[in-house]
Amino acid sequence: MMKLETRKVYKDIVGSAYYIAPEVLKRSYGKEIDVWSAGIILYILLSGVPPFWAETEKGIFEAILEGNLDLHSQPWPKISASAKDLIKKMLTRDPKSRITAAEALEHPWMKVGGEASDKPIDSAVLIRMKQFRTMNKLKKLALKVIAENLSEEEIKGLKQMFNNMDTDRSGTITYEELKSGLSRLGSKLTEVEIKQLMDGADVDKSGTIDYVEFITATMHRHRLEKEENLYKAFQYFDKDNNGFITRDELRQAMSQFGMGDDATIDEIIEDVDADKDGNINYEEFSTMMRQGTQDSEVSLR
Repeated sequence: MMKLETRKVYKDIVGSAYYIAPEVLKRSYGKEIDVWSAGIILYILLSGVPPFWAETEKGIFEAILEGNLDLHSQPWPKISASAKDLIKKMLTRDPKSRITAAEALEHPWMKVGGEASDKPIDSAVLIRMKQFRTMNKLKKLALKVIAENLSEEEIKGLKQMFNNMDTDRSGTITYEELKSGLSRLGSKLTEVEIKQLMDGADVDKSGTIDYVEFITATMHRHRLEKEENLYKAFQYFDKDNNGFITRDELRQAMSQFGMGDDATIDEIIEDVDADKDGNINYEEFSTMMRQGTQDSEVSLR
């Protein structure tokens, strides 16, 4: 992060689009922008998505300037009023009225023994991990293909969350790191439930969750609404470009992850092949991918 001197006014636009304060876009800012950026990170850690989002950098800038801060849709109803109060104060548009770093550290939600709720929250990221665990193996691999093609800007918030969980900086998340990370998000899952999430996200069955696997399991499902992402994923499986994913193509793609057994292939074909011709066409594939893409509540059991 760029270090700013007290009382000095800067005029250059610097930093990642999601984290840029409105006064930066107006070309007049000081050290208050650090509190804004920290507020953005806190928002992402609690909800799983940036507060100001668009498909393009220009769109993100426009959203920041409009300043419509959503603290009402899921998962915000489950998050404490104290946490939302801190975020509102950190993301105050007028830098002169914005809470300072020192004041933020003294906020009741931040202080040990303060107002931080002991009630577990089902953050958007945790909900997505639960959804991912229940998906069939073709959908998991297709999401992995999409995740590998997302830009740094599109996954900035999730990258921050991965780094927060990967405490030993090994590039992978172990069971203990996942358990600790989910606990910090406010979740009080049992060890069995955490193990289920771990197994669901660990696509290559290495015993840990690597960066791409984490992004795959937690990325915002609006990525699936982009036709180009769906089509690229379909083409990954349709090796001969004939418009169908055949049984052999499916087995070939999945065998590298130890999933290419006949029982798994039969289960996927049965689940996805609506016209029962033995192949999966693009319409059937896209229908499968779009099912259950909302960040709604799902059960682990």
